[in-house]
Amino acid sequence: MKDRIADAVQERARENKLSCGAAFRIADELAVNPLKVGEMADALGIRLYHCQLGLFGYDGEERIVHPAEELSPELEQAIREGLIVGRLPCAVAWAIANRFDLPKTHVANAAEKLEISIGQCQLGAF
Repeated sequence: MKDRIADAVQERARENKLSCGAAFRIADELAVNPLKVGEMADALGIRLYHCQLGLFGYDGEERIVHPAEELSPELEQAIREGLIVGRLPCAVAWAIANRFDLPKTHVANAAEKLEISIGQCQLGAF
């Protein structure tokens, strides 16, 4: 399986970088944990970029996350309930985005407004 993951990562990488979205598509297509794809990218010296939460890897700006201007009480409650040791895990942020039918970056912006860090990247980037 490692060879298949390595081949897929190398095939999808552009300029020695692999987007978060491409990494998740590889994980889905190969039915492996996304962390395995992230680890393989790291082992191959391929950098992850274009985090779907907007936390890293954007040309001209490292992050595109900015504090949300407004935040519904329901979204705030969901974020606070999802905290583990004071941080919002990436997978929980994705689940909240899905639950509220929001772009993932909106959840990251809301967490930023609440001064809550997002952690436990599903690809192992942070």
